[in-house]
Amino acid sequence: MTNRSRNIIALVVGISIGMAVNMGIIMSSGMLIPPPEGVDVMDAASIKANLHLFEPKHFIMPFLAHALGTLVGALVAVMMSVNNHKKLALYVGLFFLAGGVAASAMIPAPVWFIALDLVVAYLPMAWLASKIKK
Repeated sequence: MTNRSRNIIALVVGISIGMAVNMGIIMSSGMLIPPPEGVDVMDAASIKANLHLFEPKHFIMPFLAHALGTLVGALVAVMMSVNNHKKLALYVGLFFLAGGVAASAMIPAPVWFIALDLVVAYLPMAWLASKIKK
């Protein structure tokens, strides 16, 4: 198997595991920090209608899901890759950043959360993963 093939596999596995971490945190977040009464967090319309009920604490778990999903995914890709570790970590970060941009357009959230999420949760976590490998 060529180095390029192994790196592509590392990238796909890293993204897949990162997505699983992200979804695991999102799915369990309601047990740790329950959403406001009557809000269905799996329904964007319900979130939009009840956004005024959300407190800053309700954004902790989504932020952690995005940041840790990216960090773990990039770290897996870096550890599995043969070379170009920083580049692969960045690719994972860019993949999750694209998802974060799409989510911010579809799921209502305060501007402060969107800005914090897009600036801190994706590329910095991918960069950190590339540094942990050393």
